[in-house]
Amino acid sequence: MQEPLLGAEAPDYDTFPEKPPPSPGERTRVGALQNKKVFLATFAAVLGNFSFGYALVYTSPVIPALEHSLDPNLSLTKTQASWFGSVFTLGAAAGGLSAMVLNDLLGRKLSIMFSAVPSAAGYALMAGAHGLWMLLLGRTLTGFAGGLTAACIPVYVSEIAPAGVRGALGATPQLMAVFGSLSLYALGLRLPWRWLAVAGEGPVLVMIVLLSFMPNSPRFLLSRGRDSEALQALAWLRGADADIRWEFEQIQDNVRRQSSHLSWAEARDPHVYRPIVIALLMRFLQQLTGITPILVYLQSIFDSTAVLLPPEDDAAIVGAVRLLSVLIAALTMDLAGRKALLFVSAASMFAANLTLGLYVHFGPKPLTPNGTMGLESVPPAGTEQPLATPTGYLTLVPLLATMLFIMGYAMGWGPITWLLMSEILPLRARGVASGLCVLVSWLTAFALTKSFLLVVNAFGLQVPFFFFAAVCSVNLAFTGCCVPETKGRSLEQIEAFFRSGRRSFLR
Repeated sequence: MQEPLLGAEAPDYDTFPEKPPPSPGERTRVGALQNKKVFLATFAAVLGNFSFGYALVYTSPVIPALEHSLDPNLSLTKTQASWFGSVFTLGAAAGGLSAMVLNDLLGRKLSIMFSAVPSAAGYALMAGAHGLWMLLLGRTLTGFAGGLTAACIPVYVSEIAPAGVRGALGATPQLMAVFGSLSLYALGLRLPWRWLAVAGEGPVLVMIVLLSFMPNSPRFLLSRGRDSEALQALAWLRGADADIRWEFEQIQDNVRRQSSHLSWAEARDPHVYRPIVIALLMRFLQQLTGITPILVYLQSIFDSTAVLLPPEDDAAIVGAVRLLSVLIAALTMDLAGRKALLFVSAASMFAANLTLGLYVHFGPKPLTPNGTMGLESVPPAGTEQPLATPTGYLTLVPLLATMLFIMGYAMGWGPITWLLMSEILPLRARGVASGLCVLVSWLTAFALTKSFLLVVNAFGLQVPFFFFAAVCSVNLAFTGCCVPETKGRSLEQIEAFFRSGRRSFLR
């Protein structure tokens, strides 16, 4: 092939060729595998996701502790607890909104580094809180940082990673978020809630130090006319022995084609709006599976069901399962493909949510009413179940079903949604569109998290699970008809796929 891939205009041009790219590109990927610097840059960036995952589930052990606090200024009512759990998502939505500007103004790397400021301030406020307003403000600031990193980190990772390992590296943001959540659950078994906030400062500081030595995205540098810096960054990422000429020409050609700002008229072009709509719907449906309210109120949900193990132990076990599942997804994403894992993920979550709903509706209730969150203060008429001591095998159902849900989510709709967002969005709209996706995602998460307790108190804990199960069935259909398979394709090939106007995504 004598010219860049996107330069071919023939009508029979195959956007996704079955054969691998030319030998220079193949040598580039081999060089990437041999050079560990791209993995170091990825690790430095995804430390922001570790802090995000840690902050997201901070309320799981903290809300029960504050419900029983002897300090009247910190003792939470049910309404205050619901705000403490959900205000994080409002901050995340604001962070996603700011990413629409910062992603293209400062660049991916500097935007990630900037997130350390609200994150550190938020943890400090919660660690030293002596009133509800400090808890809510601290939670909002950590949410803002989480929303900003959620929009910037996947884009940064996808733009520095070679196509051959982009699936595995694209799963690392979700992997580190899960590891952050697991760390919080584990530390919550030992540390008081203030020290949990102090511990959250550590990863933020390490991220700042490491990112200071990492390069910016070559695609971003080229979009700003800094060609020599972009070439140096790509050479650093791929290693001194790698032949980067073919890859650099591909990126340069794609950036040159999209050097102007996107106009509203161009935004109505199908090759621009189709990938944006797909990414937005994936983020919307991802949240409607119920992942955020389940994680935020995980320990309280176990408190409200007859379980064999202590709720705090169940939460830690679920966190460990979630980490293992993301590891499996990272190892299989470039082998099995994105769509296969999305199908398995949605089917698993459907089965888990349906099981949880049926168990809550027909199964035993705890021997003593839960006072932590009062998820079901007064059972609806006709739904009372017999009280039972949690000693039988049946009481393992909530734990096993939640483990299945988390496993399904972490193997597909968790990491792949983030990865596809960064893969399919057109370069000219990538910064703004990724921020818009995060904004939609966290506004949806806020609505679900805030209304979760209201729905539970009004209709019972089983109703949200039945709703989440219905959404998972929609996700199966959406994956089959709308989601493209991007395994092994460069970002330039994926963009050319949408530009070609092809309607069939199935290979």
